[in-house]
Amino acid sequence: MRDGVPGGTADDGSAGAGRARRRVAAGLTAVLAALLVLVVLTMPYDFGRLTPAAFVRIPLEALLVVALLLALPQRGSRLVATLAGVALGLLGLLKLLDLGFTAALSRTFDPVLDWALLDEGFAFLSESYGRPAAIGVAAIVAVVLVGLPVLVTLSVRRLRRLVVGHRTGTTRVVAALVVIWVACAAFDVRVTPAVPVADTSATTLANGHGFQVRLRLDDRKTFSSLIEADPFRDTPGDQLLTALRGKNVVVAFVESYGRDAVEDPEFAPQVGAVLDGGTSRLGAAGFAAQSGFLTSPTFGGGSWLAHDTLLSGLWIDNDQRHRTLLASDRLTLNGAFRRASWQTVGVMPAVSRAWPEGSFFGYQRFYDAKALAYRGPKFSFGTMPDQYTLASWQRLEQTKPDGNVMTELALVSSHAPWTPVPPLLDWAAVGDGSVYRAAGAGGSDDDRRRNTTQIRADYRTTIEYTLNTLISYVQTYGDDDLVFVFLGDHQPAAVVTGENASHDVPITIITKDRAVLDRISGWGWQDGLKPGPQAPVWRMDTFRDRFLTAFGP
Repeated sequence: MRDGVPGGTADDGSAGAGRARRRVAAGLTAVLAALLVLVVLTMPYDFGRLTPAAFVRIPLEALLVVALLLALPQRGSRLVATLAGVALGLLGLLKLLDLGFTAALSRTFDPVLDWALLDEGFAFLSESYGRPAAIGVAAIVAVVLVGLPVLVTLSVRRLRRLVVGHRTGTTRVVAALVVIWVACAAFDVRVTPAVPVADTSATTLANGHGFQVRLRLDDRKTFSSLIEADPFRDTPGDQLLTALRGKNVVVAFVESYGRDAVEDPEFAPQVGAVLDGGTSRLGAAGFAAQSGFLTSPTFGGGSWLAHDTLLSGLWIDNDQRHRTLLASDRLTLNGAFRRASWQTVGVMPAVSRAWPEGSFFGYQRFYDAKALAYRGPKFSFGTMPDQYTLASWQRLEQTKPDGNVMTELALVSSHAPWTPVPPLLDWAAVGDGSVYRAAGAGGSDDDRRRNTTQIRADYRTTIEYTLNTLISYVQTYGDDDLVFVFLGDHQPAAVVTGENASHDVPITIITKDRAVLDRISGWGWQDGLKPGPQAPVWRMDTFRDRFLTAFGP
């Protein structure tokens, strides 16, 4: 007896409480480990299927691993648990990447090519939200890349100890689950129409990406042969673009201007009103327009792939093809104009660092963000309003006495995150851009928290702004020699379009010369700036050859 407490000591009580706490902690750790492993195994890799029901599945891979652990001796089971944990952790990372890519680009992550996009993503975050925010996101990504495989591996090893420590009970549970799995597979039992209870999605994902890797490796040789097969490769300059002699030709890409902008009921009334009003205004000024659709190789981002595809006449849907194209001597649409004695100009307001594409496309004069010398406030990723880009291009290039000029323009005010929206000013007031600062434009509105409804509304507003700016430019500065082609590079991200949207983008040609439109009468394009639902749809890689054929001898 001590301190009046019979039958034991205070130390015994403390030790018992400590053991109880350790048992609770051990139990909680085991539960968390099991939950982490189950979530990684059952987590869908398509953002559109990320629902609570998706986690109510029995993964066959887990049953097989547990059965293997039960059958092996201690040393073998430890090795298998470690290897399975590492593999499952990497699978979890792959699923997270797939989720991000399906949400933003409506496609899965490409393990061969898409690592290069991490740098592009960092640049986008820096331009849109500032470098500190980009560094913060990069730090979080680095922690996840390292931490998830480690945590999953430790979890699997923890669960292995439970499995081998309760061999009989575990065997019975696994046997019962195998019977349930087989029955659910045989009768196609589903939680929802898209979620079968008997799950093998981890194996399906691994096989799918393995096949993707093989395709990428094989595609290098296939694509090189496609580059060489060019019907215009050796066409002399005096036989190219003969029907456009004396014309000032512009090809303008409008960021994120997709089919949904002219057909989605939430956007179409307002955007359609801009296009229909523009058709009337330009018609009064003597211009005519025809429009259709092109199918872009990319969705939600990757604008350079669309530029490559339209100008090269090749389907460029990944960075491997992009790099191979840049290393080739493929005749691009720009190159055809240059061979035919046009001056070629590139205007890229979002380019703020070294840009090897410029030398490949062969611009004789090139204007990036620095050369455009914008002095106004920052407008998110777009750096400068599209009206400033067009006004500067007009001042720097269109007042020159050169004969034939072909210009490629990139208009980026409608780039994500679609805020803030610049005001449309009088052209004479644009100057060096400082007027936007005086007007209180720009600022940090892009940092505000927005729901999906607001994001969609902001997207629509930026598209309206850019289209109004284009129409106003042509109305103000267009002349008899102008042939202005504008198109979308890709649809906006799925947060705007929803799931399963098409890859189609509108394309329009504007001119005062009816002979130019007569040349494309066989294309079946519709009159006006707005293509209707029945307008023809071509793959974007067919445009170069159709254009060169229509305007050749």
